[in-house]
Amino acid sequence: MADRQVKAAETGGAPAPSGSTSGHSIQVSALDSDKGRTAIADSVVAKISGIAAREIGGVHDLGKGVSRAFASVRQRVPGGKPNVAQGVSVEVGERQCAVDLTIIVEYGVAIAEVAHAVRQNVIEAVERMTGLEVVEVNLSVDDIYIDMGDDDSSSGRSLQ
Repeated sequence: MADRQVKAAETGGAPAPSGSTSGHSIQVSALDSDKGRTAIADSVVAKISGIAAREIGGVHDLGKGVSRAFASVRQRVPGGKPNVAQGVSVEVGERQCAVDLTIIVEYGVAIAEVAHAVRQNVIEAVERMTGLEVVEVNLSVDDIYIDMGDDDSSSGRSLQ
């Protein structure tokens, strides 16, 4: 992903990638102080990113077909919980992170607009909640969800 870019940007060795948002900066000193360090796990950033992506209208789900199928089975097991980090891959450094999302969009939405809204919402949520700078959010649209409704009622016919 952006392992080298994140690490280089942390050390000041290279500028942020061109796909990152410019003109804004966040306060990362909140993670390090004279009282100690705060480390944020990859799974925390992945969950925040997954929830933020799902908040955007036009996003049906996250993840690829196989992982969605396993998640569906896992949720049906008693005590099973949804995996909000499904379809999310992150790399977290000391002060920066990069996020990759695989999304399924609903049929009829403008994919470019949904992608822009997802990217902005993920950046805002992660930066606000963690204090990490998000250097990039890469999106992969894996599928389109087509709501076919109830086949029997939509055709106007019923078999007897």
